[in-house]
Amino acid sequence: MIAYIRGILAEKSPGFAILEAGGVGYELAIPASTYDRLPKTGEEAKLYAFHVVREDDEALFGFATQAERQLFAKLTLVSGVGPKIALAILSGASLGELSLAIASADARRLAAIKGVGKKTAEKIVIELKDKINAIEALALSSAGASGAQREQAFLLDARKALSALGFSDEVASKMVAKVVAAHPEAADTEAVVRLALKR
Repeated sequence: MIAYIRGILAEKSPGFAILEAGGVGYELAIPASTYDRLPKTGEEAKLYAFHVVREDDEALFGFATQAERQLFAKLTLVSGVGPKIALAILSGASLGELSLAIASADARRLAAIKGVGKKTAEKIVIELKDKINAIEALALSSAGASGAQREQAFLLDARKALSALGFSDEVASKMVAKVVAAHPEAADTEAVVRLALKR
């Protein structure tokens, strides 16, 4: 299994990148988010790889981060979602938005992505909502690292507060995710808990 490829970026476009490593040019299909992070051609780059082998086809997919690769792998496990659809999903929204939509069971957000129908979006939510950590998803949707740490801290506090009120960790996490999806202006523990209890 190929974990990653590090080499010189020989060519790039919004849909693929070619990395030259050890005298071999590897063509990898990439999402838009990875394309945005690629350096200039001729410079060194590293892409986390996902190798798909089928009876009549073989393809390499590349990602700028491990988190993108992991979500791609999870998406391809959903019945009816192949690598091409999974790539389209990753190109249709940020990693944080996608993770939050899945964790909060927001199938409408996923269905809004080109190439993803209502039934496919619902399947993704049903099959993956328990495999995506809502708190981590919310942290991923934050812009800066320090901002993510601050956001994660008050969201964790909100989850703990709901757990102390008798909700299970899983239910508390989903309550917090739904509040932040519906009320992005909620910026502290108290506001999140209050809104969660009203739902």
